[in-house]
Order: sequence, then C-alpha cells, then structure tokens
Amino acid sequence: MTQKQIVDLTKKYSGSDTNTEKEEVQIAIFTERIKNLTKHFETHKKDHHSKQGLYKLIGKRRSLLNYLRDRDIERYRTVLKELGIKR
Repeated sequence: MTQKQIVDLTKKYSGSDTNTEKEEVQIAIFTERIKNLTKHFETHKKDHHSKQGLYKLIGKRRSLLNYLRDRDIERYRTVLKELGIKR
C-alpha cells in the first residue's frame, strides 16, 4: 500500500490529510491492506507467514470495529456500509 493511497483514504474518511487517528481511517486502511493480501494469496497459496499477518490485521480491524460499535453505532453502521464489510 503506497503513501498516496493512505493519504487518499485519510482525506476520504477524516477530511484531513494527516489525521489517521480516527477509527474510520484506521479501519479503511486495514481493509485495504486485507484486500491486497487476499489478492496476493490467489497466486501465492503456500505463503503461510503472510497469512499469519492477514489474520492479525483482521483481528485488529475487528477490535476497532467493536470499539466503534460500542462508542457510536451510527458511525459503525456507516463504516460497514461504505467499506462493504459483512458483519
């Protein structure tokens, strides 16, 4: 994932170039990295070390989603809808 992609996601979900602290931004970045790793596994089926990293990313995203759900259910629903995350 390039720095430009991160800046684009940050602008989209926080309105600022540099504010990556918002939960929505972090969830969007994790989702993009998860999508990239999933594509990687289509050609590299036996890359088990990267698969462990994928599972850790999914866990981190899940933790952030749970936090957001407990704090603000409307923001949580908006993030799920915009990113296409199934719950």
